[in-house]
Amino acid sequence: MTLAHGIYMAAGIGILMAAVLPPVVRRRPLSLPMVFALAGAVVALLPLGVPVVDPVRDRVWVEHVTEVCVIVSLMGAGLAIDRPFGWRAWAGAWRFLGLALPLTIAAMGMLGWWLMGWPPAVALLLAAALAPTDPVLAAEVRVGEPTSGEDEEDEEEVRFTLTSEAGLNDGLALPFVLAAVALASAAGDGWSAGWIGHWLLADVLLRASVGLIAGVAVGRLLGWLFFRSRHVRLSRQMEGFTALGATFSAYGIAELVHGYGFLAVFVTACTIRAAERSHGYHQVLHGFSEQIERLLTAVLLFLLGGYLVADGFSVLSPQGAFLGIALLVVIRPLAGAAAQLGLPSTRRERAVTALFGIRGIGSLFYLAYALGEGSFAGYADELWAVAAFTVLASVLLHGAAGAPVIRRLDQGKARIP
Repeated sequence: MTLAHGIYMAAGIGILMAAVLPPVVRRRPLSLPMVFALAGAVVALLPLGVPVVDPVRDRVWVEHVTEVCVIVSLMGAGLAIDRPFGWRAWAGAWRFLGLALPLTIAAMGMLGWWLMGWPPAVALLLAAALAPTDPVLAAEVRVGEPTSGEDEEDEEEVRFTLTSEAGLNDGLALPFVLAAVALASAAGDGWSAGWIGHWLLADVLLRASVGLIAGVAVGRLLGWLFFRSRHVRLSRQMEGFTALGATFSAYGIAELVHGYGFLAVFVTACTIRAAERSHGYHQVLHGFSEQIERLLTAVLLFLLGGYLVADGFSVLSPQGAFLGIALLVVIRPLAGAAAQLGLPSTRRERAVTALFGIRGIGSLFYLAYALGEGSFAGYADELWAVAAFTVLASVLLHGAAGAPVIRRLDQGKARIP
């Protein structure tokens, strides 16, 4: 048997496991990402000769596969949200975007600069890459599949806030990644403020606005095509693969006009959802997106586990490991608690929402993207080791705690008359 045949066999078994495992691990202190990350680590330790992905050497490949995984998950997350858009209805999401995200970046950047001795641009890059929460790995704590729309006002607050936060901050973290690239270009290993004005205008205001407008425009066009068109009403055919068409169209159009594609995809999904909330076609689109997301997640987490065992842990320093753990158990919970001050949720709900800031595939994309755009080559191995370790730690911590914590939260609500 050749190596290629062995890879085919492993891929087939992995795909089947991605279908078998979700009902097995449900309601247990396990998750699909946990299983595949650990499987990748075990396989890398065995003398099987299975190739291990090096994210530094294979940066372009890693960037585009993680990119596809994130945009597919953003489409699925947006389609799943039942709650209509509104400033008050989405108050939790705005708080996390406006407060928790920048607080996390600031705290992580300062800690990375002080603890690791990195230049400001390098510390800012890692902080920006790890700051956004992830819609890919948050299956246990995000909203479920779309409903008929009859109970949209009763959508559970913790799941809604975590899902909407992850959907939006995957697009709004990119300006901070670009800030790290601009700082590295302007000042190298030092500090300069000359880039800030252009960054605020072009990378924050302009590109975010373009991404938002592109998402609404594409979403309204697709909503009409799906549900309103007299001659080509795609909802009649109930084909799930059109979700990929919507995803890639929104992302490609937004990026071509220099907007943020991640933001555009999530906004497109929410706009399609609003076009006809009670239609069963949303479940078809969401189900297809979820299947593609699950497959890509399984592959990426398997490769992540293999990389850490083969190369990552040998590069990871104790300070780097501490930095990742500090993000998960100190910085995110404190930033999340600050973001929720004054909200009418219960103390338990606020605690769960603050704690479950899951890091994942989006962080890997941002790091791969930035290393291709900026001058960070001398720090690439160390950055990847810290980022990959943080994602793995998040997978293990949040994967083990997700189902039990959410189950207890639901049981506590059920006891309230």
